[in-house]
Amino acid sequence: MKNNKQNDIVHRYERNPIITLEGLGFGAGDIYNCAAVKYNGLYILLIDIENHAGHHSIHKAVSEDGYNFKVEEDVFIELKDPDTANIGVMDPRITFLDNKYYVVYTKKDSKGYRLGLAETLKFESVVYHGSISEPDTKAGVLFPEKINGRYARLDRPSGGRIWITYSDDLVYWGSSEVLMSPRAGYWDASRLGAAMPPIRFNNGSCDWLMLYYGVKETSAGPLYRMGAAVLDADDPSIVKTRSNIPILAPREYYERVGDVNNIIYCGGGVLEGDDLILYYGGANSCICRGSVKLKRIINECFLSERDY
Repeated sequence: MKNNKQNDIVHRYERNPIITLEGLGFGAGDIYNCAAVKYNGLYILLIDIENHAGHHSIHKAVSEDGYNFKVEEDVFIELKDPDTANIGVMDPRITFLDNKYYVVYTKKDSKGYRLGLAETLKFESVVYHGSISEPDTKAGVLFPEKINGRYARLDRPSGGRIWITYSDDLVYWGSSEVLMSPRAGYWDASRLGAAMPPIRFNNGSCDWLMLYYGVKETSAGPLYRMGAAVLDADDPSIVKTRSNIPILAPREYYERVGDVNNIIYCGGGVLEGDDLILYYGGANSCICRGSVKLKRIINECFLSERDY
């Protein structure tokens, strides 16, 4: 299928998808989504992979060029709760903070969903910090710096809204506020969730760019698309503006047809100069790559004529 570039702000890599089940080199049931970072000149993805039994774990993939990845069969992050049914860990996001890399992920066990936290220095091993959220919370991601002396996190408790919450020690969290809600009649009408870690950009006030996924329920099921918003530099609970259109929507076959159709789910990206390289899951079945100028996304946000 020909790539219809003019319909999306993000440009797809012409040879997508870059990681498929057939190319893993080991057996698996599904490939969902990934976190991304560039470390020591290498591109590293942490991929949510489901095995044939239906259990999720996070595997590391490494590339020298950002296109061709070798996925490791050994599990990098797994559920460490032996007293519960092991459904697994999923939806990772990587944040560089305090001179180490933190991974926020969703834990799913017999008690439901919660956010977990792990840390790594060199992506060789991880230290687990256990659960860091209330039950039924997903889509967690840390800000890459403290906000007014406190750690900050975006997440999605039950209810479909993005919340922001704070911590003094990465263990105890509170001071939670609703950040952004679905919009009736728009492409993100049903529920929202934060994507990759927010990015500081220089617009005079050094605001935050937040990418997020928006879901609209349709007669054929949920439709996942990707959007953006600008958050205030000093108080990121203030949404300055928000894109009225998605920056990336399922259009290609590998995004529309899979184990769960019509899903674009981005948990990671790498900023190289003004070029933002995005790694996203397509239809819960593969990993894809896209790219876009950071200014292009920011300009789209400020085209909005509404205040939020």
